[in-house]
Amino acid sequence: MQGHPADNKKTGSPRSLSRRDLLCQSAAGSFGTFLLAADTGLQGAEQSGNRVDGWIDAHSHIWTRDIARFPLAEGQTIDDLIPPSFTSDELLAVARPVGVTRVVLIQHDNYHAFDNSYLIHETRRYPNVFRIVGKVDDTRPHPDTMMRDLLRDQVTSFRITPRGRDRDEWLDGAGMSAMWACAADTRQAMGCLIDVEHLPAVDAMCDKFPETPVVIDHFARIGVDGMIRDKDVKALCRLARHKHTHLKLSAYYALGKKRPPYDDLIPMIRRVFEAFGPQRLMWASDAPYQLLENNSYAASVALVRDRLDFISKEDRLWILRKTAEKVYWL
Repeated sequence: MQGHPADNKKTGSPRSLSRRDLLCQSAAGSFGTFLLAADTGLQGAEQSGNRVDGWIDAHSHIWTRDIARFPLAEGQTIDDLIPPSFTSDELLAVARPVGVTRVVLIQHDNYHAFDNSYLIHETRRYPNVFRIVGKVDDTRPHPDTMMRDLLRDQVTSFRITPRGRDRDEWLDGAGMSAMWACAADTRQAMGCLIDVEHLPAVDAMCDKFPETPVVIDHFARIGVDGMIRDKDVKALCRLARHKHTHLKLSAYYALGKKRPPYDDLIPMIRRVFEAFGPQRLMWASDAPYQLLENNSYAASVALVRDRLDFISKEDRLWILRKTAEKVYWL
């Protein structure tokens, strides 16, 4: 499965767990229970589909069982959807009760490959609520032309990952260079789903394309094996020297101790805060995977909202809203 910080199918890391293993352990119970609970009250968050204040979740996946309209990628069946359904409306039912009113939708390419149709369809339903991190195939001709075409559909970023590629060469090639060059012009961020060992390659691309906006997902999966190593955090913080590089504080369920209140992640968050500053950090949930076992959407928000005593009110506003707004609401 793709997208999970602990997914060994993308980068071949032997220390990783598979998303399917994690989901099968707990999806039937905790996920369903949490969705039912999410509808019980909005705690002051407006139910309007077009409200634009409130927090922004910079990273969530959605999918539908309507595979007649939105076919799955080759080799996938409806039985592969875990959880069986997580539509935009189900996502908003979880997000709105804790004050999240906008979401950046991430193309789940294991389910839909390079077909961004479902995310585009849902963004047209909620044009002020969603933005899209899509996928284009950099091995096909003119991926930069596809990027510009997709910008009209609110695809303001693109997911790139070394999955299935040589660790040292995954960013090589004319197509990838064309994407990075295009992004410098269109401001569509390169969204990097990577492990720590891939940071040097991204660093080199940032040197080559200094005006290209870049977003690193999930702390580059530092702590996915339960260990937060000083050398890994240093490697991540090194990217802060590139002025257009941003970082998602996300996927707490898969990092460190992997359970709320996630205080074990605070020292790492403090270090990246000192390196990047609040205006280049953004909170994200990685729903629906943040809903596993004893984790919850609300606990994810609470870490930044309530538990970081070294940030100011204005810092918190950047991390929970303004950074994502700057990067994705073009």
